[in-house]
Amino acid sequence: MIGQVDVLIFALTIIVTALFTAVVRRELLVADIRDNPIISEHRQKSGTPTMGGFGILIGVSVMALFLFDWHSTSYLLVTVIMMVVAGIFGMFDDLLGFKVKEYQKVVRNDGDKPVSIGLLTLEPGEEARIASEKAKADYNKIVEQEHKLTLIDEIPIKSETTESEKIITQFVVACFVILPGFLPTSVSGFELGILMIPLALFAIIGSINSVNLIDGMDGLAAGIIAIASIASALYANVTTGSVAALPFIIIAGACVGFLVLNHYPAKIFMGDTGSYALGTGYMTAALLGNSLIFSIIALAVPIVSVIISLLHRAHIITLPVEPLHHTLNYHGMSEQKIILLYWTVTLVISIIALFLFGII
Repeated sequence: MIGQVDVLIFALTIIVTALFTAVVRRELLVADIRDNPIISEHRQKSGTPTMGGFGILIGVSVMALFLFDWHSTSYLLVTVIMMVVAGIFGMFDDLLGFKVKEYQKVVRNDGDKPVSIGLLTLEPGEEARIASEKAKADYNKIVEQEHKLTLIDEIPIKSETTESEKIITQFVVACFVILPGFLPTSVSGFELGILMIPLALFAIIGSINSVNLIDGMDGLAAGIIAIASIASALYANVTTGSVAALPFIIIAGACVGFLVLNHYPAKIFMGDTGSYALGTGYMTAALLGNSLIFSIIALAVPIVSVIISLLHRAHIITLPVEPLHHTLNYHGMSEQKIILLYWTVTLVISIIALFLFGII
């Protein structure tokens, strides 16, 4: 199991990351690099520094240099290099987001009857953001017919890369895991040979998207990755050894250190810089340490959230707001309760997985 040295490394990573995150936050404020949320319920968070993922990247990099020993920390070094590469790509997405693409209307049904707009039906008193092309067309028709639909806000929508451009970018990031020659050819004893390459690429791309999507509330992504990483460290330490557990310990410590300023109410957001880095680092550690199946199970909450969003986009189900955690917030669940719920579910799934795999 995890020893005293691992606990010390974990604690030191928390301290280092928290300190550097504070420095990064100060510099972001000076540079006026701040977030402007598009979710109407989160408009009060406007002005919070974003791109705080640099605090995480600096924290893991410092720890990798501090612990440098190629024979005993090779998995950690490869994982950190992957995180830095992914963080740089995520940074460009963050920078693009400072350019406003359009202003979306937020409307309220002030009539006494339900109003259908886009894929939604607004009951009297309910609000919604006019996002889809169908909703925009319906809004114009409703206004012409003099329905009681009141414009209450206009939200600036960030410019961003298209879905296909994001996948290409993530594919390029994932390809770096092949270069060092550390990628194993088997998963849990099953020899895959060259098929391990597409599996690894798919796993990293999926992990990036999962963490990126779940990063929508204060501390949500960092808390989930911290819990899943601790569980994965316990699993990897027993099944593969301390060299495989170390990257997870560092990632978990960095997430907890970041949470010092990212917990509700957040004083800094990680942005795509952080979510890309964490998604890549977590799955790289899982691939190198032969804990892929377990680590995917531990990451179930973000993965399920992605699946639900895909079903929504395919019009199989309908969400008033995407992703699922924003839908829960839309229906009245407080942000703090949603965060606690997601963290708790991740913890329970991780404990059950550790028990089923015979680790505890």
